[in-house]
Amino acid sequence: MKRFAAVTLAALMVLTVFASCASAADVVEVRSSVYNATQLEDGITISSTDFAGFYYDIDDNLTSETIELPGGPLVDGRKIEENGLVYTCQIVNTSYDYAGDWKDDEFTLMGFFAEKYVPLNAKDNTIYEAKPDKLAKLLLDTDTKYTLRTGEVLDLSNGYSLEAKQVDVDGKKVWLEFTKDGEFIDDEIINVDSEVTADKTWIVDLDDIEDEDNIVVLRVHVNQVFQGAVDSIAQIEGLWLIDYQNAMTIESDDEFEKLEVTGINNGNEDDETFGNLVLENKDSITLTSDSKQNIAKGLKFKVADDSANLRFYLMKEYTEPGTYEIRGSVATGDAVWDYKSFAGFFYDLNDDVYSETLTIDSDLSGSDRKIEDGDLVYEADITAVDYEYTSETDDLWEADVDQYAVMGFFAEKYVPLKAKDDSVYEAKPDKLAKLLLDSDEKYTLRTGEVIDLSSGYSLEAKQVDVDGKKVWLEFTKDGEFIDDEIINVDSDVTADKTWIVDLDDIEDEDNIVVLRVHVNQVFQGAVDSIAQIEGLWLIDYQNAMTIESDDEFGKLEVTDINNGDEDAETFGSLVLKNKDSFTLTRDSDQTLGQNMKFKVADSSDLRYYPFVELTIEGAEEEPTVTPGEEETPAEEPTETPVEEPTEEVTETPAEEEPTEEEPTEEPTEEPTPGFGIVLGLAGLLAVVYLVRRN
Repeated sequence: MKRFAAVTLAALMVLTVFASCASAADVVEVRSSVYNATQLEDGITISSTDFAGFYYDIDDNLTSETIELPGGPLVDGRKIEENGLVYTCQIVNTSYDYAGDWKDDEFTLMGFFAEKYVPLNAKDNTIYEAKPDKLAKLLLDTDTKYTLRTGEVLDLSNGYSLEAKQVDVDGKKVWLEFTKDGEFIDDEIINVDSEVTADKTWIVDLDDIEDEDNIVVLRVHVNQVFQGAVDSIAQIEGLWLIDYQNAMTIESDDEFEKLEVTGINNGNEDDETFGNLVLENKDSITLTSDSKQNIAKGLKFKVADDSANLRFYLMKEYTEPGTYEIRGSVATGDAVWDYKSFAGFFYDLNDDVYSETLTIDSDLSGSDRKIEDGDLVYEADITAVDYEYTSETDDLWEADVDQYAVMGFFAEKYVPLKAKDDSVYEAKPDKLAKLLLDSDEKYTLRTGEVIDLSSGYSLEAKQVDVDGKKVWLEFTKDGEFIDDEIINVDSDVTADKTWIVDLDDIEDEDNIVVLRVHVNQVFQGAVDSIAQIEGLWLIDYQNAMTIESDDEFGKLEVTDINNGDEDAETFGSLVLKNKDSFTLTRDSDQTLGQNMKFKVADSSDLRYYPFVELTIEGAEEEPTVTPGEEETPAEEPTETPVEEPTEEVTETPAEEEPTEEEPTEEPTEEPTPGFGIVLGLAGLLAVVYLVRRN
């Protein structure tokens, strides 16, 4: 019995460790250009050209949102006085993504706090009558093709669904049903054999949406219908949907955090003007050093940690699952992009350092859209930055003294390899490891708990000594031991509180620092043994890469690898150029290298911009089809199959930070299905069975 209890307790301890491991939510930051005190005093206008978070339609060259900081008497040092920030969102008229039969149709759209909304408008009203104060979020506007068998359900997001109920025996009509959270909204029989093209589009318009009637909430275009011996199929191409059940009405004096509605202006068909909203700050906003000043609904000013010089930018953080485009400024000919004009490039606001530039030196005037061989130049320079965690007493983390080399490479942060005691000037631009973690957050670990550092790297507090002065830490990758250390927080030498892991044979380089951990304090209590960590830095050394001359990255080829020179105070760099000419084809995405691309407008006039896409895992990018019942699909309700847990439950992004835990609370076990927990339970039951047999 004692043996059974011991084995059971050990298994439960393993399960507790699995349950207490957690990862922080992913965050995508989109930022504007960088501004200073002089610009603030003179006045600043931030539009979609400066801020990738604001709505912009490259095909029609449409913008909707602006933030104006008039400056002058409305600025006092770092303080933006009341009404010194004016946010305007303008209704615009735009085309549907699906051209086809909808090519001549348009709808009204308005950016509202960097999200797409549709101003409510009766079905037969003109676009000038769209109401800027009655908004519904745009959920879907796509020209993707979807094939639905009888009984299958297309998940349109936010609980909205579309089901192919039946296909007629002649294969010319399909019966569709529109639902929300399983509740019937509307249905229609679509005849694809009709000579009237409009008959192939189902338009759902509803009444009493924010006291408005005849509001179009859904558009569906059915391409064709097929009745085969085995399958009945409807092909949909063209979907548009608004979240009408969560529409909102905005009134004068409504407050959105620091902003208040000061103007609701309707459109005027005679003047050919659309409606807009105007909001202003009701209280002053101070751009305090090293702060994020909230404006409204995720829009913030991020301010540098520099008390002497004001530097700040507008930003929005996205945490919802999905794919986000971070773009540069729009060009119409040859152009140069750096950290100011392309938010995807590396920039450190606190140290005011940057790394990447992209230059086009081709004659793109007129109808010539060809970038000749060697005219596209991408340069990535090494720079030196402070660690996020800094300390005035620990010279291993002292600002402006203990720095590390970093380089933006195709809009991602990399660390050029160098030996532990080498200067940053000796960092190698051709040997790179992705920067996974640079954090000054505090994390509290109980004995046996594990911090997931992302990409399979983990840190575990193995034990705390009985005197509460030391902690034994272990560093692993995918469960495999890498290194361990006993940290003495009671030492008079401040460096003893920092564990630096340096390894050999990383891309043929030795003594490479891969992990830094600073332990603040250790606590041995009657119940808990705790280690508090503040200061974490990690590179993905197991996936480091060596770059050589003539290596190719998409359209770009490495032409120069320049090492640093400490005497000249210059850091190393990489230069890449396009090895072949290519054309900025209308309505295309041109891959440059890695995740970086050019997006070209669907327009006879040349417009294009560079962009990268960042994804927060957890959501489908497009509507998903749920299989229905094979027999009697029209009568039996469809059932969404339950997904079995897989080994890779989540893929941790490169810059995810560990979850912060409070020392006074017990770790909570979330009731979410995880493969590790399922295996643990199965193992526990197996142990119980075997012990009972013996």
